[in-house]
Amino acid sequence: MAHDFDALVIRHTHRLSSPQGSAGQGAVVARQFDAALASVGFKLSAQLLERLSGLSEAAVVRTARRTLRTVSEMVGDHVQHNSYFIDFPANVPDTEEFWMRCVTQALADKTSRESVVEQLTHGMLDLLSLPVYGRYQHTYEEMLAAQDELIASARDRVTVLHLGSDLDTELTSLYLALAGSTTPLGEEHLLDLKALAERCALGPQPESIPVRENRAAVNAARLAVGADLLLDTVTDVLRLACALSGGDVTLREPTRFRTLSRPARRALLAGLDTVIAANPAKLADVHAHREPFKRLGERLHPHEYPRWPHAADVFAVARGEKPAWSFDSRVEKRLDEFDVLGAVRLLQSAPGKLFRSLDLLLRTAADQEERDAVVAAAVRVAPEVSGRVVLSVREHFHNRERETGEARIFINSRGRGWVTPDVRPPVPAADRDRLISALDAEIRRRLPAPRRLLLDPDVLDVALPLSGRATTAGLGVLPRGSLSTVDGEQLRFFAYWKETEKRTDYDLSALLLNADYSTDSWLSYTSLTAAGAEHSGDVTEAPEGASEFINLSLGRVRSTFIVPQVNIYAGEGFEETAESFFGFMLRDGEQKGRPFEPRTVRMKSELRGVGRVALPLVFRREDDGRWRAKWLHLYLKGISSANRVEENQVSVAKAVRALVERQQLTVWYLVDLMSDDSTVVDLWDGEPVPDEPVLYIGLERPEGLHPDSTAITLENLRDVIPG
Repeated sequence: MAHDFDALVIRHTHRLSSPQGSAGQGAVVARQFDAALASVGFKLSAQLLERLSGLSEAAVVRTARRTLRTVSEMVGDHVQHNSYFIDFPANVPDTEEFWMRCVTQALADKTSRESVVEQLTHGMLDLLSLPVYGRYQHTYEEMLAAQDELIASARDRVTVLHLGSDLDTELTSLYLALAGSTTPLGEEHLLDLKALAERCALGPQPESIPVRENRAAVNAARLAVGADLLLDTVTDVLRLACALSGGDVTLREPTRFRTLSRPARRALLAGLDTVIAANPAKLADVHAHREPFKRLGERLHPHEYPRWPHAADVFAVARGEKPAWSFDSRVEKRLDEFDVLGAVRLLQSAPGKLFRSLDLLLRTAADQEERDAVVAAAVRVAPEVSGRVVLSVREHFHNRERETGEARIFINSRGRGWVTPDVRPPVPAADRDRLISALDAEIRRRLPAPRRLLLDPDVLDVALPLSGRATTAGLGVLPRGSLSTVDGEQLRFFAYWKETEKRTDYDLSALLLNADYSTDSWLSYTSLTAAGAEHSGDVTEAPEGASEFINLSLGRVRSTFIVPQVNIYAGEGFEETAESFFGFMLRDGEQKGRPFEPRTVRMKSELRGVGRVALPLVFRREDDGRWRAKWLHLYLKGISSANRVEENQVSVAKAVRALVERQQLTVWYLVDLMSDDSTVVDLWDGEPVPDEPVLYIGLERPEGLHPDSTAITLENLRDVIPG
C-alpha cells in the first residue's frame, strides 16, 4: 500500500514539510489557502505563510489540496454528516410524539399498513418496520439549506500548522522518535512506524529501541534490506515472524504464519540460535508463547538446518520434548512456599519483573524485616528499570491509599475494561511511602534540569502517556485519565460510522449521573429530549455512512456527570466497520451552524476498540459550576446485540466511578520534579514567547519559539517519559 508521507508528517507533527516548487508570486493564493484552512479550524503559521507566498501559484495550489484533504480527515470533515431531523437541534420532537408520527405515516402507506396493523394487534411494534424510521428522509444538501450559517467565535478551535524541514529530514526525525519511543505506540502509530522503517532502514537509527513491538517493525524493514537484526530474546524473533506474515506483533491476536522465503527462514533460525547460544536460560521464555512457536516451527523447518541446533531446541521446548524451567515458575515456587526473601533474590536479576511484583511481595512478606528487604531491593535495581515502569509503579502505589473493597478497574491493551471489588490486603503505609519517595528520587535523577521552562497551564492536568495504547488516534485526544477544561455553552457529541458488509446500527447516547453515580436521566433514540438536551434522531443503517448527534446546553444540565457512549445495537463491531469515530464540539450559545462544524470540533477520535459499548470520556461539573472532561478511552463488553443506555447504566456507572476516582500521574508531577531553585518557570498565556531557548511543554506549539528551544506537545508528549 502506498503511503502519503506528507500527510503522515502533518498528522504527527502539525508541520508541513517545506513546500517545494518554483519561485513566484503566490501571496494571494496562500491567503486563500489560509482562509480555507480556517473553515476547518486550522491556520498557517506566519513563517509558513511567508514561505508559500514566495512560491508559484501552482505550487501553492498543490500544497493546499494535499493539506486540506489531510486536515479535513483529521477533524472528521472528510465525510458528509447528515442528521435525521433536518433542522436539528431545533424542533426535535418528544419521543412518543415522533413514534406516533411514524406509525401514522406507516398506516397511510399501502405497502406497510397491513404489517403495522398486525403488530399493533399483538401489542408489539418493530420500529424498523416503519418506512420513515431510521432512514434519512432528506439529502445532505437539503439539510444544509435548512441550517443557519455558523457565527464565528473567538473561542473556535484554531490549530496552527508550522513550517517544517524538507520531507526526508522530517521523516527521518519522525522515524527516530517513533522507533526510539520509551512507551508502546498505539495501533495507528505502529502502522506508521512500519511504513517509516521501510523507507528509513538504511538511514540513521535510534540509539536504542526499548519497546519490543517497535523493534519488530524495524527488524522487518532491516531484514528486507539485508541489515543486521536487533534480537536479544526468542520473543523478538517470534514478533519478527509475525511482522513478516502481516500479523499482530503485540502477540495479542494469533498470527497465521505465511510461507516464508528461504532467506527469511534462515535469518529467523540464525537469530534464534544466536540468542540461545548466548544465554541458554532464555529457552524458558518459549513457554509464554508455546502455541505460536509450534506453528512457526512448522513454517521454518529447523531440521533442514543442522548448523543451528539451538534454534531446534526452541521448538523442542515448545513441543514439550525438552524441559526448560521458566523464570516465573521458579519465582512462583518461592512465593508458594512463602519464601519472600528467596523470591526477591531471584527477581533482582529481572528488575522489571521485580517492580511489577512489589505489591504482591509487600503483601506476602511475613514481617517488617522482609518488607525492608523488598523495598531495599527495589531501590537497588531502580536504575535498571525503564522509566515507564517506574512511573507506572509509582502511580499504582499512590492509588493504594484507597480503602480495600472499593472498585478496582482492569483495562487491557485494547481498551476493554472490567470492574471488580478490590479485595487485596492494604500495603503498610510506611512501606508504601518509603517506596514512593525512592521512586520519586529515581525519576528526578533521570529528568533534565532546564534553565528556563515555559508551560501552557492547560497541559498540567494531562496524564502521563505511559502507553500509546491508552490514547486512541485522532485530533485533540488526551491520554486516559487526563483532565481538560470545557469552555463553551453548547456541548455537542457526534458519532459517525460506515458499514462494511452488513447493516450496522450504532446508537449515540449520553448517560447523566448524579454526584453518587446514580442515574439522573439519559439521551438516546428512546429519549430524544431531556435535561435541556436534544438527540438528532436514530439512524439504523449506514451503507453510505451515518451520523448521530447529541446537543446539550451545559447551563441547563443539573446532573454531575455526562457520560457519552456509543452502543452497538446491531451489525459490525468497531474494528469491522469501514470507518467509525466519535468526537465533541463546543459552541457559544448563539453560534447556530450545521450539526457538524469542523472549526468547533475540540476532539475527534477513532472508534477501534474491542467491546460493544464505547466510553470515550466523561464530563464532570465541578463545585464552582464549571465543567471538565476526564478521558476514558474505554470499551465495555456489552452484549452481542441491542446494547442500550437503559440496560447498561449500572455497568457504565461502575466503570466511570472507578476511573474518575483513580488519580493519574500528570505532567505537573514531572514538572515539579524537574524544577529546582535554578529553573525559571513561566506560565504561557498566549503572549509573545521569550527570545531565548526554553523547554516548552503545552498542548500546541506557540509561534515564535527560539530555534534552539525544545517543544513538547500532544504530538510528542511521550518524550517526557524518561528512558
